[in-house]
Amino acid sequence: MNIRSAVKSDIENISNYDKHVSKEELDSIVSLNRVIIAEDRGKFIGWLRWSLFWDNTPFMNMLFILEQYRGCGLGTAMTAYWEKQMKSAGYELVMTSSLSSETAQHFYRRLNYVDSGSLLLPGEPLEIFFVKKIL
Repeated sequence: MNIRSAVKSDIENISNYDKHVSKEELDSIVSLNRVIIAEDRGKFIGWLRWSLFWDNTPFMNMLFILEQYRGCGLGTAMTAYWEKQMKSAGYELVMTSSLSSETAQHFYRRLNYVDSGSLLLPGEPLEIFFVKKIL
């Protein structure tokens, strides 16, 4: 398995799965070096996309592993890779969120992310926010 920063040629692969952002926005995010790719022998198997919450705190927007590769520690490895990058960049805190209806909340808690608030939008399940100190 290989984890690396995304490049422009990865945009097509990511956009086949990530319907939360347009290709144009994805191009911008990749150019900011805010997407990480996971590959298995050159085959695309997942990505992590992040931004800055309040323009100063790294926020993991999306962590997605193709179904056949789940449960093998890839999500943990990608998150650790991202956290290491954020720590090297001088950040001391990272954030993410998960819907209360998703099992991802348990994954983040296992990785020592701490519940830190929530948001309830009309017609949506509760969004739980998590933080982790990476000192």
